Amino acid sequence: MPTPIIAVAITVSDRCASGEQEDLSGTVLVELLREAGAEIIAHEVLSDNPEALTDSLREYAGRNDVNLIITTGGTGFGPRDNTPEATRQVIDREAPGLAEAIRAASLRHTPMAMISRGVCGIYSDALIVNLPGSPRAVRESFAVIKPVLSHAVALLSGQTSHEGNG
Repeated sequence: MPTPIIAVAITVSDRCASGEQEDLSGTVLVELLREAGAEIIAHEVLSDNPEALTDSLREYAGRNDVNLIITTGGTGFGPRDNTPEATRQVIDREAPGLAEAIRAASLRHTPMAMISRGVCGIYSDALIVNLPGSPRAVRESFAVIKPVLSHAVALLSGQTSHEGNG
């Protein structure tokens, strides 16, 4: 029986958090997660304050009922783009293949993928993935990781069987 994906979506944006801009990327992310069969237990919009994001990531990843946290936004070169640093403060182990695959696939669409600093990693039994902050980039990036999400959360839950993969 497959491990259910229990997810949290976090938008990281000063403008969205202040109500100055609508959270389009987070809305797209939640829609994509639902289409992938995930149960969404929370969707938060946070400012680019790294402490608030670190606290939120630790809180959700430390829960027994969350196995996937995906952020959108805060991965660029801007002075307030703190998502990778906040994520690194939380994760125990990086999952570089996911971030590398996202950037490699994104380069086919835009050279701007080279300046995305998103990281992916594991804290407790949860996978944390940083996606860029535009709706288009969320769609393109999620399409890259979607095929492996079920297997990744199953592995994190201790289901290590690889039957049929040989």
